[in-house]
Amino acid sequence: MTENPKHKSLYAALAAAQAEMGRALKDSTNPHFRSKYADLASVQDACMPALTKHGIAVLQPAYDDETGRYVKTIFVHGETGESVECRVPLIVSKNDMQGYGSASTYARRYGLMGMAGIAPDDDDGNAAAKAPPKEEKPAGPPQHAIDAAKQSLFNAANLDALKSIWTELPKDIRAVRDVENAKDARKAELDAAPKEQAAPDLGSDEIPYQ
Repeated sequence: MTENPKHKSLYAALAAAQAEMGRALKDSTNPHFRSKYADLASVQDACMPALTKHGIAVLQPAYDDETGRYVKTIFVHGETGESVECRVPLIVSKNDMQGYGSASTYARRYGLMGMAGIAPDDDDGNAAAKAPPKEEKPAGPPQHAIDAAKQSLFNAANLDALKSIWTELPKDIRAVRDVENAKDARKAELDAAPKEQAAPDLGSDEIPYQ
């Protein structure tokens, strides 16, 4: 048999064990949510061989004291006697042994994953990292404000009036493509319109050509 490696501290042993751990496989199905999850056996398969190899024992007793009911997950290093622990509260949905057993299994599973530092295969965190949520674009100006701006531009009597209306519009309105198109269309119409010619200045003693 291969002799187990020796470590000078619990944390050195745990670091060596974690380097050999895999992910907990999601091989069980939750019938209520129709989703896969890693059960307690899968979590144990992922971490227990490495913990045992490096001299770390795992204890998961249940307690009931003034703080409530909980499962305590304890890692004990056989070589040095050092230990580390965490608590996961027992939230029992049904006041019977079945409800207690289900809550206990849940607490043991999450306590062991947290202490060992492992995660389920393709968990929600990985999915979020692969597909970051899309940033929501800020809402633009309301449609009635856009329509009013377009109508004002269409009604511009001349280029000076068009320029005045355009500069007085809010920036978010001017940034709308339809409003800018309306301004350009009205400008093109005014540029193409024939220029008004002033009437000739005739003196009182001058007779216009008939």
